[in-house]
Amino acid sequence: MPELPEVEALREFLAERLTGRTVQRVLPVAISVLKTYDPPLDALEGRAFTGVVRHGKFLDLALGGTHGEDRPPDGEDLHLVVHLARAGWLRWQDALPAAPPRPGKGPLALRVVLAGEPAEGFDLTEAGTHKRLAVYLVRDPDQVPGVARLGPDPLSPAFDRAALAALLAGQRHRVKGLLRDQSVVSGIGNAYSDEILHAAKMSPFRLAADLSAEEVGSLHTALREVLTTAVERARGLSAAELKAGKRLGLRVHGRAGEPCPVCGDTVRSVSFSDSALEYCPTCQTGGKPLADRRLSRLLK
Repeated sequence: MPELPEVEALREFLAERLTGRTVQRVLPVAISVLKTYDPPLDALEGRAFTGVVRHGKFLDLALGGTHGEDRPPDGEDLHLVVHLARAGWLRWQDALPAAPPRPGKGPLALRVVLAGEPAEGFDLTEAGTHKRLAVYLVRDPDQVPGVARLGPDPLSPAFDRAALAALLAGQRHRVKGLLRDQSVVSGIGNAYSDEILHAAKMSPFRLAADLSAEEVGSLHTALREVLTTAVERARGLSAAELKAGKRLGLRVHGRAGEPCPVCGDTVRSVSFSDSALEYCPTCQTGGKPLADRRLSRLLK
């Protein structure tokens, strides 16, 4: 799943290519991807992109006036808001085919065609059978439920140690789950929560309420350093390069069975119904492996 660093890199990539460009056509291929119906998608045609903003893991493509005007006749801007979910992605096309795409053929979910020759634009695609890619066309991004409930952005200057301490205070939940909770902190998913906890030398099973002030400080430092480094690593990569770039930068997530790059111990995994976490016992749990209940049930 794309997380804050990859979505931020996509934001910069799209802002450079879309700002000032006019929409010629929007072609929904998988109807299930569109989560709103008013305004209709064809309301985008003739409007120009005015900028791209990130809200957590959401991309917000803002559009203003029609046919080069500063404002549309009704005085309302529109926002094409995208959540890529687990298997969604964005593919930039320098030259789109003239023929419209056929529904039901491949992973293509939605195509945006820009005015001009050759016709540039981008495709939203989704692999697999679990269709969770979501597109919203709204007048205000807060009309998207997932955006409205977002917690603070962890890269905001206002997100200091005191802000993190306030969010964690009294929380009888595991710190791993809280880092992934978008209503607590926005933009962090399974991969970067593993990386942050490894950098902080903290067990993913620690209860947030039990963390000392020093541990909260270490967690904040790790959070900022891991995300900032990942954003810098992703910056400048094309949309096609971001997935591989993310994988190369991860130390423990997705690397079960490999040596920890810090201490050399074997990275271990705990499996859940639809995901897994990775950690280093020596760095994070005093050398003690965490119980993997799913594996334990299989061995009975």
